[in-house]
Amino acid sequence: MSDIIQLLPDAVANQIAAGEVIQRPASVVKELVENALDAGATEITVNIKDAGKTLIQISDNGCGMSPTDARMSFERHATSKIRSANDLFCIRTMGFRGEALASIAAIADVELRTKQTDDELGTFIHIIASEVKTQEPAGCNNGTNFMIKNLFFNVPARRKFLKANSTELKHIIWEIQRIALPNPDIKISLFHNGTVLYELPQTNSRKRVVDVFGKSLNQSLVTVSEDTSIVKVNGFIGQPKFARKTMGEQFFFVNGRYMRHPYFHKAIMKAYEQLLPPDTFPSYFLFLELDANAIDINVHPTKTEIKFENERDIWPIIHAAVRESLGKHNVVPSIDFDQSGSIDIPVPKRSGEDIRFPEIQINPDYNPFDIEKQFPGGSYNPSQAAPRVKKNLDNWEDLYQGAQLKIKPEEEYPQKFKSTDDLYAQASESFGGKKVLQLKQRYILTPVKSGLMVIDQKRAHERILFEKFMEVLKSDSVASQQQLFPQTIELNPADSALLKTILDDLLSLGFDIREFGKDTFIINGTPGVLDISSPEMIVEKLIEEYKNSPLDARAKAKEQIAQSLAKASALDYGTDLKQEEVDRLIDDLFACSTPNFSPDGKKVLTIIPTEDIEKSFAR
Repeated sequence: MSDIIQLLPDAVANQIAAGEVIQRPASVVKELVENALDAGATEITVNIKDAGKTLIQISDNGCGMSPTDARMSFERHATSKIRSANDLFCIRTMGFRGEALASIAAIADVELRTKQTDDELGTFIHIIASEVKTQEPAGCNNGTNFMIKNLFFNVPARRKFLKANSTELKHIIWEIQRIALPNPDIKISLFHNGTVLYELPQTNSRKRVVDVFGKSLNQSLVTVSEDTSIVKVNGFIGQPKFARKTMGEQFFFVNGRYMRHPYFHKAIMKAYEQLLPPDTFPSYFLFLELDANAIDINVHPTKTEIKFENERDIWPIIHAAVRESLGKHNVVPSIDFDQSGSIDIPVPKRSGEDIRFPEIQINPDYNPFDIEKQFPGGSYNPSQAAPRVKKNLDNWEDLYQGAQLKIKPEEEYPQKFKSTDDLYAQASESFGGKKVLQLKQRYILTPVKSGLMVIDQKRAHERILFEKFMEVLKSDSVASQQQLFPQTIELNPADSALLKTILDDLLSLGFDIREFGKDTFIINGTPGVLDISSPEMIVEKLIEEYKNSPLDARAKAKEQIAQSLAKASALDYGTDLKQEEVDRLIDDLFACSTPNFSPDGKKVLTIIPTEDIEKSFAR
């Protein structure tokens, strides 16, 4: 049998490597901007078209490259940052693998212009699908300028699976945020289709966070600072009252590099325990500094998964640092250790002052065994004891004040409902007039023939609103409720760009939102199908939900808008519902085409069988 194993051609090997390193346009932006940082750049400009599918241009004022280095940089595993295997265990640069440029050149049309400060001329290189088309001297500015055109043009399967422009743009913005936050001394600009998304000047850490996420965040930031022999922890956390329903403002950095770390995230959430509103997440921007020998970043091609030598020692340091910062800023209730647990003894008055002791009234004639005095005639009369019994019953009702289900005396029900079984015998025939119970202002309990139905009230409302919005989008006829006092809303550049992309669909849903200056919008009207008391809050929640929506396909753009708006507009957990509101919610839910699941596929209701309930009482 002949030999069948052979070496792959370089072009094929580079395409395979590109599958790991370059997953989408945002991956190109990340790798090239990190290279600019390693080159000592103080100004970096990113210019993209069509969310990076058509063009990604990144220019910097770094050290530039010589003609030989410019050509070598496109070879696989060619790097200026690693000399030996030992260097892998003490990495201080952003890039080091030497795969990025080779991978990009294998799947795109690449032009490079680069020049060192002391050189009179720079170098121009043109590569298409790993094939060098041109290399020649050229006049250009100091530093490096990359132009990446037609990404994945020769890998149609990869290009086909790229998401909608709004989604790809979202990922590019995330990468810029992750690079901009730990590098406030670098000027970074981002343009999309000629529109400025970010122009971040050189500044300090706090101002950089505010520039990236908007001025409204500034009031919520609390400083964190902890210096130990193991790790230094600095940065900012958000006050609990400003926590958001969705994640997106949670950032860990180690030695200037963004990382994901669920274990350390738990340390922060533990510090916020019992301080956050239900189902919310605090903002945090924490920068960890420690010996480069104590971490391993060579775990994943994207370099966002980092191993720590002593993460179990770092966990309590992060937790304590966050908890201490919350306490210093009076976010955590303080404890006065000098007074806690002490007994408050009144100071006696000076001699000569009138001292009054409490008076106790005693009935010397009281005899607990004297039935005649308590009940005239010497016998117990229930009618006379009734007032006392009724008072006890009133106290019992006070304990359960606010409960949705009120049990009335049996005689108040019609004759045919003389027992509990009879009372709910017809419960499953219709929802009108059914007795229901709202549990912990989160679930709705209602009996059915087979047992007990439990409904998640927020998910149920999401399903109802989603189907209403979809009907509106199909009919293109919607009533807009004009605001008596229009509200203005200021967004960060990323959210502003996102809102612009979905503005037309929001107009068709009944929103009347217009641009009102740079990153500022005015809300003149909202959908008539919604009862909106705070349009600004709904728009902010809509943007957050849209950013985290799982839908991406262009054909489902309107469905994505409807789903995001439904989630943003649905009643929150903790909302107390009146009996008629509960009844209407149930009726509307079961009028939906798909009442069992929320728009994002989560279960809305479940039924606990009567048999299971009976089993719980069997023992």
